[in-house]
Amino acid sequence: MMNWIIVFVAAVLAVFLGVRLAMRRDDTAQGSAVRTNRMVRCAMIAAVYVVLCLALQPFSYGAVQVRLAEALCLLPVFGPEYIVGVTLGCLLANALGSTVIDVVFGTLATLLACLVTYALRNVRVKGLALPASLPPVIFNAVIVGWEISVFFSDTPATLPVTLFNMLTVGIGEVISCCILGVLLVRLIETNRELKKLFVEPVKHPVG
Repeated sequence: MMNWIIVFVAAVLAVFLGVRLAMRRDDTAQGSAVRTNRMVRCAMIAAVYVVLCLALQPFSYGAVQVRLAEALCLLPVFGPEYIVGVTLGCLLANALGSTVIDVVFGTLATLLACLVTYALRNVRVKGLALPASLPPVIFNAVIVGWEISVFFSDTPATLPVTLFNMLTVGIGEVISCCILGVLLVRLIETNRELKKLFVEPVKHPVG
């Protein structure tokens, strides 16, 4: 019952945030289309995140995990709406497949990671979004690794245990974000059709 309450509250909050983000002032017809596209992308990514986590549940939860959905944490390099979409997806996936504790700490880690990834959106190393892939690794390793040690470990949360859990979570994030996420960004940037789907066109001033 508690999980469904969390899901409902999260959905209401996400709709509110998504609408506020999408409805940034732009009174033109083009602006209306942009707002709609942002909302659609936000909802689409949240849904994809949840489906990936639940479909690959054995790999998505626990101390040793490779949550493939975390590759989507790189999408904020294409726009702030993805911060909302990925965070909402993480919250719902944790609510449906894990615990209330993971809803709080796991979602916090994803939100902070997406915010910093968005701040690093224009930084590239040899054309790759490698710097933007590091925040999800760091935040999840530290926050989720600590969470597992304190709340889900059968042994006391000693420093070695905590560091080990941080390491295992971090390795999974490296695979999901630094490899798969970076490849996803590169694929979108180099594929015309995917770029139309994921990237908002840049408005050029007239004259």
